[in-house]
Amino acid sequence: MILIKNGYIIDPASGFEDYADIVIEDGIIKKIGCLDGDYDNAASQNNNQSNSNNKNNKTSDSNYEQVIDAKGMIIAPGLVDTHVHFRDPGFTYKEDIETGAQAAAAGGFTTVMCMANTKPVIDNVETLKYVLDKGKTTPINVYSAAAVSKGFKGEELTDFKSLKEAGAYVFTDDGIPLKDELLVKKAMEEAKKLDMPLSFHEENPAFIEQQGINKGVVSDKLGLGGAPALSEYIMVARDCMLALETGATICIQHISSEVSVELVRTAKRLGADVHAEATPQHFSLTEDIVIEKGTLARVNPPIRTEEDRQAIIKALADGTIDIIATDHAPHSREEKAKEFKAAPSGMIGLETSLALGVTNLVKTGKLTMKELLSKMTINPAKLYKMDKGYIKEGGAADIVIYAPDEKWVVSENFASKAANSPFIGDELYGKIKYTICNGNVVYSDANKKVAE
Repeated sequence: MILIKNGYIIDPASGFEDYADIVIEDGIIKKIGCLDGDYDNAASQNNNQSNSNNKNNKTSDSNYEQVIDAKGMIIAPGLVDTHVHFRDPGFTYKEDIETGAQAAAAGGFTTVMCMANTKPVIDNVETLKYVLDKGKTTPINVYSAAAVSKGFKGEELTDFKSLKEAGAYVFTDDGIPLKDELLVKKAMEEAKKLDMPLSFHEENPAFIEQQGINKGVVSDKLGLGGAPALSEYIMVARDCMLALETGATICIQHISSEVSVELVRTAKRLGADVHAEATPQHFSLTEDIVIEKGTLARVNPPIRTEEDRQAIIKALADGTIDIIATDHAPHSREEKAKEFKAAPSGMIGLETSLALGVTNLVKTGKLTMKELLSKMTINPAKLYKMDKGYIKEGGAADIVIYAPDEKWVVSENFASKAANSPFIGDELYGKIKYTICNGNVVYSDANKKVAE
């Protein structure tokens, strides 16, 4: 058994927010309550201490195989990232499912969903099962998307029914925009029949001179052309209206522009079942970062203006954007060392995501901690129908413990194979102390240990 004591629990799924202890046994949360700890002190910090009458109900630490003292720390549901690239199969020199899972654990994530842009593409049951089976050998919960179109060609739909039955959680051609409106409509109709969500990368290549950099002041200065916000929001408008027409459930991936946000807000108001995700890079950075960090800041869709960043933050605050996802996209040092036009787009994000949210959203007063956590736990879990993202007695012991006020500096020593992050050298708030998945401690900051 494991005892977690003296910590402050925040569970957005139930709304519970209080000091309490947690007992874990056989991978399950057995008990939540004031079983141990200094709750006189805790109560002085929280006027709503519901369990203070139990403060003398102490248990001996010797009754437990492991005791974690979480004083000064937050205990939250294990984080859920529904947009990661583990590059396996086909590109394992960048990342593989094992190292991706280790990076996730180090970042407080207990559940991730891999995108389908592997080699071969996850457009068939065999490849899907390869990912899921390999994911089961890791210390965390690894799920997978399946492709919308065969070979990511945007011409013919995959067999949605067989892929769902084999374990796919969503259909997406992530990284490749679907240009055929009739195919998109058909995909929505088929997904609707199966009660499955669709997720879309929204960038129309017809309007893009250079991927990975916003078309604007910085791209003009660097002579790189750029990708205008128009390339995104013209497709967001299309897919929001198709979702309204078909009744399909869709998610707009890594939303990056103010107009796109307004389109999602309008679609929601009209009754469309539209969701949107934001990445930490899009609510933390502006296009100027490309001048400083070069290819490390090259990402699709690109990082845009301060106005766009503020619009994303506002949308996170009012619920228009209901999910934070990393779009964890590892690349080798050699690839990112190429000139901007030749380098691939993408950055890693699993190990910095929570800290960027704490630093740039919570510490700035834009979101409460519970609001941040809702977008990183229960909201993505609900959208993709995962039985994850909560803390309750009898539920799986998927938990992250972190110190919200502890500062740390991002280094190149990632658990990921890759180090393509523009945040290296930045000082952030929010240090992951423990990650527990299915009752097992899969990461501990004390010894920098990630479970194999």
